[in-house]
Formats: sequence, C-alpha cells, structure tokens
Amino acid sequence: MAKTQFVCSSCGYESAKWYGRCPNCQAWNSFSEVAAGASGPGGPPAWRGLDIATSSAPVEIGKIKSAGLTRLSTGFAEFDRVLGGGVVAGSAILLSGDPGIGKSTLLLQIAGNVTGGNVGKVGRQSKKGNGAGRKVLYVSGEESEGQIKIRAERIGISDKNNMLVMANGNIEQVIAAAEKSKPDFLIIDSIQTMSSDEFPGFAGSLPQLRHATSRIVSYAKKNSVPVFIIGHVTKEGEIAGPMLLSHMVDCVLYLEGESLTGTKILRSFKNRFGDTTEVGIFVMEEKGLVEVSDSSNFFMENSKKTVPGTCISIIMEGSRPLAVEIQALVVPSRLSFPRRVSNGISEKRVELLLAVIQKHLKVPIDRMDVFINVVGGLKITETGSDLAACLAILSSYKNKAMPGTIAIGEVGLLGEVKKVINDQSRIKEAKKLGAKKIISVENYKNLGDIIRNLW
Repeated sequence: MAKTQFVCSSCGYESAKWYGRCPNCQAWNSFSEVAAGASGPGGPPAWRGLDIATSSAPVEIGKIKSAGLTRLSTGFAEFDRVLGGGVVAGSAILLSGDPGIGKSTLLLQIAGNVTGGNVGKVGRQSKKGNGAGRKVLYVSGEESEGQIKIRAERIGISDKNNMLVMANGNIEQVIAAAEKSKPDFLIIDSIQTMSSDEFPGFAGSLPQLRHATSRIVSYAKKNSVPVFIIGHVTKEGEIAGPMLLSHMVDCVLYLEGESLTGTKILRSFKNRFGDTTEVGIFVMEEKGLVEVSDSSNFFMENSKKTVPGTCISIIMEGSRPLAVEIQALVVPSRLSFPRRVSNGISEKRVELLLAVIQKHLKVPIDRMDVFINVVGGLKITETGSDLAACLAILSSYKNKAMPGTIAIGEVGLLGEVKKVINDQSRIKEAKKLGAKKIISVENYKNLGDIIRNLW
C-alpha cells in the first residue's frame, strides 16, 4: 500500500495530515494528497525527486574536476543580460507570465536564433551569438505542429534550420525523443500540459507537475542541455503549482507588460548563475518581440518639448540606469473625493507625495484631480523617481514647463530630498543625455528650495 502525504500547492509545505489552512503560508484549501515513500504492488509510484546523481559515494571537493561556466547566447542581448550573460549549459529555466503576454513567441524566436534560421532578423540589435547553428527541440502540449508552423512563419523563421517540433504531452515520450535526437536546447511549452501514465492525477495536478519537472530537470543536468520551461500563472499572478517547482529549476523568469503599449519587461526572480536585479526590455510588434537597445530614448516622449506637466528621471533597473519620462495632469475637481489615477507608480506612493506637496508647499492639491503616467508602460518600484513625480505635478498645476530638466531623488515626509543608491551613475546618465539642469540632493535639500529657484 502506498504511503501518502499532504502538500500545500501554494508554498510546498508538507504534512502527514490534511489541514484546512496551511500553517506556513495561511492559504485555505490548498492541501493535496500525493504519494510518498515506497509503493506496494499495484499502488501509484512514489515521487523520488531529482535523478542527478553521478556517484553513490561522496567525493572530496579537491578531486572534482571543475566544469567551468559555459554560456550560450540566445541571440537576444536583453535576454542574455537577464540570465547573467547567456544560457548556462545544463540549466533549467522557468519562464512564466500572464496568458497572451508572449512567452511562447519569445522562446520560438530564441529557437530560431540559435538554430541560425532567424539570426539577424529578430531585434534591431540582435547579433549572431555563440549558440547559433545548434539543434533545438520545441515540445508543445498546447498546439499542433501545424499551429506552431503558422506562428513560426509569422515571426519569419525560415524552413532551412535545425529546429525539431513535437506536439506531445506525455513526459516519457518527450524525454525519449530528446535522448534520441540529442538537441542542444530543449523547450517545453508548457509544464502544466505534461503528464505521465505512471502517476495519478490529470495534467497540471500536483503529482504530475512534480514528476514532469523532475524528469526534465534531471535530463538537463545529466546531458548538460539547457531547458526552457514555460509555466502558467494563477489569477493572483503567481506561478501555478507549488513553490517546489521554483526550487527545482535554476532560474525563474517573469515576462510582464502592458497590452496597450506593447512594452514587455523580462525580470528574474531567481538565478543561480547571475544577478536577479537585471531586466530585459522588449516591444511586441507584428513579427514578434523586438528588443529595445536604446532604452533611455524609448521611455522619453516629450523630453525635447516645452510642455507643462512632464519631468525626466533616472531610475536603476539592475546595473542599468534608465531615463524615464513622468507625466502629470492636474485639473480642478468637482467631486467630493478628487480622483487619484496612477499608471506606472504605486497609487499609495502618489498619495504620499501629494500629501507632502500640500503640507510643505501649501498647494491646494486636495481640490484637484491628479493623473500620473510613466511613458512606455514601465512600472517603477523604487523611490528615486519621487522628485520627478512631484515636479511633474507642480509643473502641471502651475502650467509651467521645465525643458531640459532631469530630477533624481527620494522625497521624505518632511519635504526633504534624500540621496538614492547609485546616484553618481544616474547623474552620469543624465549628463550623457544632455540635461540642461540636474536637480538632486547635491544642489537642493528640500522641495521648497527647488520651487523657489525653478520658477
């Protein structure tokens, strides 16, 4: 008889008994029963974890031969940046994102790049990397071969390449096909569609997810083949399935963006071989995703126009300084509770800045509707853009423009301007863009001083 245990699908917490509420993450009705330990005759097989052992006995670390860190290019400089310089041989990469965001398209374009059929055609600055001309096996459990072919033709992948396509959701058959064809890259689209006849449950259930992921990661480690795995997300925006899947892979990427602007931001939430603060910037166009090489000009629209209500700031995305344009519209309100609408900056942060402006600058902002927008669809999570947001609001309120002005700094509750990390890199980027006036903590200490000297 098979031994069973209960696992939380939200955080991976394991227990010998069922709980209505997970004692670890406090999620309700998240426990599922799975097989554990040895199974008896006729019982379901037990999940045994990753099969990556190369010896049955421990080895002294001094006797282990270093394999080095070999990286392969994806043909996208932005994607390579997020991975830390390229794909590490034998690594398992989990790519997630909202439905329709472009996950399958991005990986299909990468497949075209590394096989040589799409290098030089995708991306304005894409170059033929050291991964070009390699064999790729693209496995889909959601689309047929014909549907994949239609998408490949749309993004311009030629027929004469080294890419193999397989429409199959059986994980045993997929691994067998990979071991036979010996690809240099393996793409699984998606992990929630992979299943095994040997394990209970439907595709996407907890036992099937753990078994399929363990088989794929074990194949990647043993054969030194990098594997890309597409993972669906829940309505809360989290990767579907237990957190155990994130622990099993080497890198967890998330593709986010705005459907109206077409801007896509690739972020890393886990990376065993690189920095998790780096981001990649793409734009969805007719023939697929195009990487943005000149990010500073991309996120600025009216930088050279004398238009009230706009201010430029320099933010940090990983080690890269980005110039972004923040726009504000302040108009009299007829409502009892004036509207506060923000796109790209947290509304709570905007409300805090408005309170500071009203308290320390004596501006009657409580009788105004305020609308904030970050050009390009970028979402700002740091506080280095506080000063630019305040100046954009004041510029719109006073109807006075600030041509050639770049503001860098955090604004405190007392109206003071605070220093931000990497301020010298930001100032250097501002000078590179030809800013006529740079407003920061180096020349101003509070908002009052700025207003008195700016207009």
